[in-house]
This record gives sequence, structure tokens and C-alpha cells, in this order.
Amino acid sequence: MKSVKVYGSGCNRCEATETMVKEKAAKLGLAVNVEKVTDAKSIAMAGVMSTPGVSVDGTLVHAGGLTDAAKLEDWLNA
Repeated sequence: MKSVKVYGSGCNRCEATETMVKEKAAKLGLAVNVEKVTDAKSIAMAGVMSTPGVSVDGTLVHAGGLTDAAKLEDWLNA
């Protein structure tokens, strides 16, 4: 099972990113554990300078703005 963390304060882009992750994983038939991280200190400690941020299995793969769906698919399949 993949572990995905979505970093953000809860803004619309952060919520949309979480939804994209869940929908893309379901479409691919992948089991993922999606965790929302909203604590500012935890976000900063993860190296996210601009939200939303996404990490997959402990590796930060995206920060700032909505991610591209094709890139998201690549990260989930890796």
C-alpha cells in the first residue's frame, strides 16, 4: 500500500489535490493511504514551501499549485 501525504492548510487547492489523489488511485486500482497534513510546523519540516504539497512513500514529489494528473499517475505507479 502506498502512503501519500497531502500538505496544506485546507484551502480549495489542497482539498482538490487530495481528491485528485484518491480518484487517480481508485482509477488505477491502487491501494493508498492518504493523510492530510495541516499543521504548519509539520508542513515546513517536510520541506514544503508552497502548498499544496504531495509526498509519496516519504518522498516529496510536488509543492505549490495543483499537480498535473499525468505526473500524479507516474508518482503513484512508481
